[in-house]
Amino acid sequence: MSAPEPAPESAPEPALEPAPEPAPPPTSGPAVTWLGHATVLIELDGVRLITDPLLGARVGFLRRVGGAVDSASVGGVDVILLSHLHADHAHVGSLRALGTGVTVLAPVGSGRWLAGRGFTDVRELGAGEELELGGVRVRATPASHPPGRWRGGRGPAPIGFLVSGSQTIYFAGDTDLFGDMELMFGTVDLALLPIWGWGRTLGAGHLDPARAAQATAMIAPRIVVPVHWGTLRAPWPLGSPAPPAAPAQLFAQLAGRLAEGTEVCVLDPGERLQLTPRVIGGPHSVGA
Repeated sequence: MSAPEPAPESAPEPALEPAPEPAPPPTSGPAVTWLGHATVLIELDGVRLITDPLLGARVGFLRRVGGAVDSASVGGVDVILLSHLHADHAHVGSLRALGTGVTVLAPVGSGRWLAGRGFTDVRELGAGEELELGGVRVRATPASHPPGRWRGGRGPAPIGFLVSGSQTIYFAGDTDLFGDMELMFGTVDLALLPIWGWGRTLGAGHLDPARAAQATAMIAPRIVVPVHWGTLRAPWPLGSPAPPAAPAQLFAQLAGRLAEGTEVCVLDPGERLQLTPRVIGGPHSVGA
């Protein structure tokens, strides 16, 4: 995400509707739904996980393209994966809308901040640490991104997540390239990689379309879905003059050249991607 980070506002964030009653476990197999920005609903082996939930119509001075997320689309979430505490990833109103009793996996040092906002089941993870939840295993990965809550602050170091079950899904959170990405080479079914932000430029600690294409080549997943693009708009002159879809289009072109064995799947917000079973040594396909 481009600098500066969204500044806090004096007015409270608008309340979101409480999460609906838990939905029944999915019966159609593993799938992901991109809900915009870094928010992805992961359905894997009967467990529903959501990454960095941002559901409201705004965060700070940024406005969401297309308005707020329908809360019915995220009913029955079992686990929240929180990569770091920046305001567009740890959005208090969105987190509370999912329920303060939902299990939250977050970086080491985040527990006090989350407990102070009412969350009762927080599990802290450092890079390399893992735990099992309902039949899926979640391991924290490194991330190269500024720490803290606001730009220039200090605080918990960001992480990514590797979620493993019948499929292996990598959610990078916010990050730039780092050497240990190569350790995942050929082991990931689906990579969710950030490719842009909301402003005219990107600051340190972010992947742009070119570096995200390099990351795709380093990881060599079966499928890659770009996230963290085209969702938030800043007022002029901070906002990007490029069309919202430009980063995803450029990423798809570059990743197609650098990682020929990976399928690039660009989703629209709210679009669901069904994951096919892994076929060792054979082709793979995807379908919405």
